[in-house]
Amino acid sequence: MAAAAAPAPVHGPADDIVAASYVGFDSITRQIEHKLLKRGFQFNVMVVGQTGLGKSTLVNTLFASHLVDSKGRTEPDIGARSTTEIHVKSQAIVENGVRLKLNIIDTPGYGDLVNNDNCWEPIIKYIKDQHSAYLRKELTAMRERFIPDTRIHCCVFFISPTGHTLKPIDITVLQKLSEIVNVVPVIAKSDSLTLEERAIFKQRIMAELQYHQIRLYPFDGDELDPEELELNERVRDMLPFAVVGSERNVVVDGKPVRGRMHRWGVVNVEDENHCEFVYLRNFLTRTHLQDLIETTSQIHYETFRSKQLLALKESSARQAQQTPTPGVA
Repeated sequence: MAAAAAPAPVHGPADDIVAASYVGFDSITRQIEHKLLKRGFQFNVMVVGQTGLGKSTLVNTLFASHLVDSKGRTEPDIGARSTTEIHVKSQAIVENGVRLKLNIIDTPGYGDLVNNDNCWEPIIKYIKDQHSAYLRKELTAMRERFIPDTRIHCCVFFISPTGHTLKPIDITVLQKLSEIVNVVPVIAKSDSLTLEERAIFKQRIMAELQYHQIRLYPFDGDELDPEELELNERVRDMLPFAVVGSERNVVVDGKPVRGRMHRWGVVNVEDENHCEFVYLRNFLTRTHLQDLIETTSQIHYETFRSKQLLALKESSARQAQQTPTPGVA
């Protein structure tokens, strides 16, 4: 009797088959890159914090361009601006052939008035309005091929360098923001603290955030590999970033550097021994920029979208129950 033929190998989903000759589909990454470069990238950053913490200066320092004019009070006869004035500055930045459409959402300092009840509501409303606008366009029958994305990808939260702990109003605002947007806290003007004071201040802030269960970006997920998880852990260990912003050049050892001149010396913004600005810039632009965009879409927007669609479904069901059936008395 002839021996039975061996069964053909069954390839599971985890098995890789090596092509016998070159096919060419490995060029798909170059094809995707070409399309993305033609379209450009969109990144929307919101800055939140009390007046006088250098929000505009830090944004300009981050992107090495003068993008936002400071709107802080400089004259005694100028009144505090209303918190409802939220300004959007749009700018296209090109670097090595990559075009970034940058939206800077500048929020006036909160907590400047005698009565600060609900002074954060315009900020929260603005973030939710962008989700709502995107959802409306997404549900349109004849929707655009590429929906303009005005959703806030990152909220840089500025903490006053008091050296003590967070203010009650800071905790309230952080609780509200962390539910709907990626929050990255920074200690503004950290050169006003000694290194020892800065380390103690950071510990107090993180203890306060953990006590109030305020969840900050970055988030871990099942799709992350060990290297990415380790990077996220290093970032969390560094939060909040102690930063200094400056648009001016100061000459140090015959070389111009971006920094601040003090009586006791010069703070070099890009010197890791002076402040953590470089770590913040690398985090926002070089390692987590795409993840900030994806997290906004996959976590914050999806949460908002689910709630809105469920509410719409329940509203339609109630309306159907209340509508009398024709022919029934």
